[in-house]
Amino acid sequence: MGRRSIIGTSLAVVAAMTLSACGGGEDSGASDTVRVTLVNHVWTENIRKALPEFEQQTGLKVEVTQLGEDQLSDQYNVKLNAGSSDIDVMMYRPLQEGQLFAKNEYLADLTDKAKESADFGLDDFQETPLGATTYEDKVVGIPIITEQQVLYYRKDLLEKSGFTAPPQTLDELKTQAAKIQADNPGVAGFVARTGKAAAVTQFSSFLYSFGGDFVDASGKAAVNTEAAKQAYAFYGGLLRENGPANISTDMSWSEAMAIFTQGQAAFYPEANSLYKNATDPGKSKVSETVGFAPFPAGPAGSKPYNIPSWGLAVNEASENQTNAWKFIEWAAGKQQTLEQQKAGVPGARTSVWDNPEGIATYPKDMADAITVSLANGVGHDRPVVERVAQAREIVGQPIVDAITGKDAAAAADAANEGFQKFLDDEAR
Repeated sequence: MGRRSIIGTSLAVVAAMTLSACGGGEDSGASDTVRVTLVNHVWTENIRKALPEFEQQTGLKVEVTQLGEDQLSDQYNVKLNAGSSDIDVMMYRPLQEGQLFAKNEYLADLTDKAKESADFGLDDFQETPLGATTYEDKVVGIPIITEQQVLYYRKDLLEKSGFTAPPQTLDELKTQAAKIQADNPGVAGFVARTGKAAAVTQFSSFLYSFGGDFVDASGKAAVNTEAAKQAYAFYGGLLRENGPANISTDMSWSEAMAIFTQGQAAFYPEANSLYKNATDPGKSKVSETVGFAPFPAGPAGSKPYNIPSWGLAVNEASENQTNAWKFIEWAAGKQQTLEQQKAGVPGARTSVWDNPEGIATYPKDMADAITVSLANGVGHDRPVVERVAQAREIVGQPIVDAITGKDAAAAADAANEGFQKFLDDEAR
């Protein structure tokens, strides 16, 4: 399959002329220096500290380029599209650009390397995160950081309103949110992301738990099924009726988290990776009273997402693929994954969650909540498409409409028509 242009044709031509071109084979330019491009993240900081161990073990040298997310995307847009071979290992977002990268053949097939490495243990990876880094039955990436959705809540407010346990179902969530809000003037019963695109990921768990998804089994748009309409109406209605006063419709996680940590909301569904914002006394007024619970069950059960937020891949154009794999084999191996997990970075390996050391630094109720997500989790939290940002804008519109009191069912019908046109266009 030919490469699709990510950027303008003229820029691609210039880039192709100025960057090193694709080589003659995966090890035609083998080097003892592995060039690794990583994003600014605590995982990256941890792995950089451990690099001397890898270099001593292998005799290889690691040259790290570390960038912010926007810079990282810009560099990939130019270099990968031009077939540049000067990136060996790349840290990427499987659910944001993975589909595009795989279709454009930017990611090397790691299946045989991963399966043939006995120490690596490919079967140790959780099914859903590994599925998100697999394309057409080929392992094209290794998940290194995962996220699961859980329910953050205020223990003190539940107790004050006479509840002995957090909600186990979405109906109970609505009941408890309404009661707590009535008992505590000025405190919202519920807060969550509201921005059209930003809310899609957290809304996804509601969608799955109502029995829906973004597309059906045949790949057709499915955001206007009865299950999807119910999910939109529930999510939007909960925010409209039990959310903060004068709620805005452009909140991402940082704004919603701030409301929760300032003591202004009782319940907040969010990624577990952000939990220290709520438990750190320096950031949170509710650090002593915050609790964590599994995502409440809807008509289809509790189906939160369990996704890889970041993975490692080998650039298909790299001429140093064997040594690039050696880096991934170590950085995503069992020992490094355990060390990252102990440092608070959720891993994709089953073994680290089964190991008491792996969950010792997590609050017990958080670890218990994550266990439910691992068992029932869905491997995507947004449409799995090439142009993810555009898709999120389309399927996120009914969320905003439901929050503002518009007809959620009509909004879902309109979004489904737009999303199907989007899918048809992308398939051309």
